[in-house]
Amino acid sequence: MAATFFGEVVKAPCRAGTEDQEEEEDERRETAEDREVRRQLARKREVRLFRRQTKTSLEVSLLEKYPCSKFIIAIGNNAVAFLSSFVMNSGVWEEVGCAKLWNEWCRTTDTVHLSPTDAFCVFYHLKSNPSVFGSCPRKNMQVTVLTCRHVTDYKTAESTSSLHSPFLKALKTENFKEPPCCSLLEQPNIVHDLPAAVLSYCQVWKIPAILYLCYTDVMKLDLITVGAFKPVLSSRSLKGLVKNIPQSTEILKKLMTTNEIQSNIYT
Repeated sequence: MAATFFGEVVKAPCRAGTEDQEEEEDERRETAEDREVRRQLARKREVRLFRRQTKTSLEVSLLEKYPCSKFIIAIGNNAVAFLSSFVMNSGVWEEVGCAKLWNEWCRTTDTVHLSPTDAFCVFYHLKSNPSVFGSCPRKNMQVTVLTCRHVTDYKTAESTSSLHSPFLKALKTENFKEPPCCSLLEQPNIVHDLPAAVLSYCQVWKIPAILYLCYTDVMKLDLITVGAFKPVLSSRSLKGLVKNIPQSTEILKKLMTTNEIQSNIYT
């Protein structure tokens, strides 16, 4: 296995032929029943887009009709809570779709009644300007990604105990020309999983993109960790979308209260 610049893990060719030989032997030993099970699992792993209100499927061709100018991705409970409270609190946003997925590690059970912090992937657009997402790369599109990692993943010469978490770091593609709202992520730190895949895609297609990565010692929904994203509100991509910060704080507190009640095993 190997990693791209942004940390996306990809398969690397191996000079030793033992692995390939073992795979070929496994394929020869595979029965028709094994192939059918594999085919059924592959079908279950397909990502499906649909409307939660009507449970009707969304065709990819429908998504392609939406040109994309600003694409904001929040990954994880704290990033989603920040976006829900400070950006999408104005009431001018409309849900246009939701992603349903299944695999051995992540299984969607109830996709109709999901809270903002529990949904796997929900798409919204501005009612006044519905051009929010699309499946084809656009030259005028700008991507912003928000996510968290545990502070122990941060690599530095200093002791992690001396770090004042949570703190924010940024990683951007070559075509992103705006000044970031925090210091850049230093080497040898890398990002992982979906944020890495998004940045790698944007780098290849020359799409301006920036990742704001919050390092925290609390991975569950946390008021202080959510607040660490506040410097991003001054960025050009989010500045015009923020309407009422005092109201946002109240919405965040209500969201925290709701999550605490749902997390209580004795209720």
